[in-house]
Amino acid sequence: MPDLDPEFVAILRCPVSRKELVQKGDWLVSTDPETRLRYPIRDGFPVLLEEEAEALDSTAWQQILEGQGD
Repeated sequence: MPDLDPEFVAILRCPVSRKELVQKGDWLVSTDPETRLRYPIRDGFPVLLEEEAEALDSTAWQQILEGQGD
């Protein structure tokens, strides 16, 4: 999947923590270390609904943000 426009991603926020999001593959990952949520991107559209989010364990979240995970 192609990346979303960086300017678009820059204005998006996690609906739970209100923290910035970063795109990693087909996901938008919250930069909040407490919630560690990621949201799917489907058909080019971010699905920023709390019930669609997946919680990551701290190791997976850290690896993704450091560019080592998916």
